[in-house]
Amino acid sequence: MPDTSLRIATYNIQKCVGMDLRRQPRRTLQVISALGAEVVLLQEADKRLPPRPAALPHFVLEEAGWEVADLGGAGSLGWHGNAIVWRPDAARLVDKGYIHLPGLEPRGAVWVALETTIGAVRFVGAHLGLTGRARRAQVHHLMQETEKMGDMPVVWGGDFNEWSRKGALTHLAPDMRFLPPKASFPSLRPLGALDRIAHSAGLRVSGHGVFAEQPAHIASDHLPVWADLQRQ
Repeated sequence: MPDTSLRIATYNIQKCVGMDLRRQPRRTLQVISALGAEVVLLQEADKRLPPRPAALPHFVLEEAGWEVADLGGAGSLGWHGNAIVWRPDAARLVDKGYIHLPGLEPRGAVWVALETTIGAVRFVGAHLGLTGRARRAQVHHLMQETEKMGDMPVVWGGDFNEWSRKGALTHLAPDMRFLPPKASFPSLRPLGALDRIAHSAGLRVSGHGVFAEQPAHIASDHLPVWADLQRQ
């Protein structure tokens, strides 16, 4: 088990609309598949207006061998635009749910508990608010909610909208280890480390980075961030 690793990734797919202003779901899927990840946390996975249909259709993912957590309903891929997909040969769904996040903007997070090649892990995908006050409240709330869920190791991932690299998030969630920030936004010339991954005790990371191979630089305004997890 110690030598077994699980690659996870977080990716804001911008509703499958690229920097060329073209909506191309299969181009988005091309990037997701090229990551080599077994679990992927997606943001902006649904179109903006009700009934918020999936920007990346279920059948496109399923044809490519991905399983999708049924968290949306009414044709949505996720909830508040957050979705989680995984490879069935590497993970099996145990449980799933939502986390309501505080703030004036309509924000939320989704989670799945998966039995994976490195054991049971709970994954939380989130897209946090645009203001510092909202993000602080949301990270604090995520910490409270995940602590209630039991002793299973936890991974957070998502677009945290945090430009600062001074460890503000770490102070808000001392039980989570945020990976060193790497610039992922904007995709054509990354400056901000908005897309982040964090993990709890019981896990370690053997490597992480930003995926910038074509067509990732044009498929979304964010680049995906990945990490290789191992059991500690």
